[in-house]
Amino acid sequence: MIDLLSVLLTSAGGVFFLAGTLGMLRLPDVYTRLHALTKADNLGLGLTVSGLILQVGSVPVALKMLLIWLLALVASSAACYLVANSAFRGGLRPRQGRFCTKERS
Repeated sequence: MIDLLSVLLTSAGGVFFLAGTLGMLRLPDVYTRLHALTKADNLGLGLTVSGLILQVGSVPVALKMLLIWLLALVASSAACYLVANSAFRGGLRPRQGRFCTKERS
C-alpha cells in the first residue's frame, strides 16, 4: 500500500513539473511564466519529496528531504521576486489580456 501511494505521489509530482514547464513555454509574459513555474514546480517538488519520504527508512533522511524542499521553496520564491522586480523596473509591464483588468488612469 505504501509503495502504491509513493508511486502516486511521485507521479503527481511529475505531472505538476510537466504543467509548470508547459506554462513556462506557453504563457505570454514573464509574470505569468514565473507564476506557473514557481507554483507548479514547488507543488511538484513537494509531492515528489512526499512520495520519496514514504520509501525512506530513517527519520533523519526524511527530515533532510523536507529541509531540501523548504530550502527550494525559499530559493524559488526569492528568485521569482528578483526576476519579476527586475522586469518591472526595466519597464516590462504585465500584458493586458482577456483575464487581466485594465490599468486605472
